[in-house]
Amino acid sequence: MKLRRSLSALGVAVVGALTLTACGGEATTPDPAETTAGGDVTVTVVTPYLANAATKEVIDLFTAEGEERGWEVSVVDTAGDMNKLNSAFQDAAAQQPDAIVLGTGDPTQISLGLKAAADAEVPVFAIDAGEAEGFAANVTSDNADLGDQSAKALIEAMGGEGQVVMMTHDPHPGVRARAEGARQAFEAAGITVLEEKHVNVPGPVDDARTSVQDILSARGGEVTGIWGGWDEPALGATQALEAAGVDGVPVVGVDGQDFALAAIEEGGPFVATVKQDWPAIAAKVAELVEDQVTNGTAPDQKNYELPGTLITAD
Repeated sequence: MKLRRSLSALGVAVVGALTLTACGGEATTPDPAETTAGGDVTVTVVTPYLANAATKEVIDLFTAEGEERGWEVSVVDTAGDMNKLNSAFQDAAAQQPDAIVLGTGDPTQISLGLKAAADAEVPVFAIDAGEAEGFAANVTSDNADLGDQSAKALIEAMGGEGQVVMMTHDPHPGVRARAEGARQAFEAAGITVLEEKHVNVPGPVDDARTSVQDILSARGGEVTGIWGGWDEPALGATQALEAAGVDGVPVVGVDGQDFALAAIEEGGPFVATVKQDWPAIAAKVAELVEDQVTNGTAPDQKNYELPGTLITAD
């Protein structure tokens, strides 16, 4: 750890100062800030979802936060391969960076990687994952609320009644929590969930578009709304509806990506999204990493949840 090396350097500097004093030289006191300079900090970000627009956005923001602090930040992407995710964590731990960050993902998929990091005494932080043993802290949105807000927006767009299709991705803890929040909102409103379709990553737009095309062919006019666990499957569903010439079936997503905002503004099927505060999430993770690595101050809680903002055409 760079902090331990910095403290060792501080000890050497103090001994040197005492030696100078004994020899009649002028003693100087080292500046502690110089012994923990940001340029000594290395952070490895490991993710299975860099192809996802929201994941890439928050990792880019975190990388920029780190570089502003003078850190060396590297990013490893396993492109949806969860087996490689474990290996990537183990490889990262073997390099002994000052910290490892999981850039979204399921902590249950990286038990071996988390053990390797613990054995190497490398703290692990998470962006948009879940609270788990082995994490110093996880920073995410209030995903249950994101699901609730997006579902209620869909219910309103449907006129308070109907039957919906949910586009989900259970390997991601955040999407899983959103889906549960949405289910509860649908149940409370008396809305029937016709189907839940798993969306593959990478390729969520294409996969969702194909799934919705198949559902429209099989179930015709039964579908009156589509809930997307994030913006990309919502976009795929929108494309499927437009290609099939289906009107009056609203679609909602979560994340607040630029392409979603543009689609909402166009006035088509895509009617709402809930924007996550990625800049605040990235900044909070960077703050926690800096406090622990540079100052030796551990986070005061294991899970931080930030609010999201509903965005509609209005």
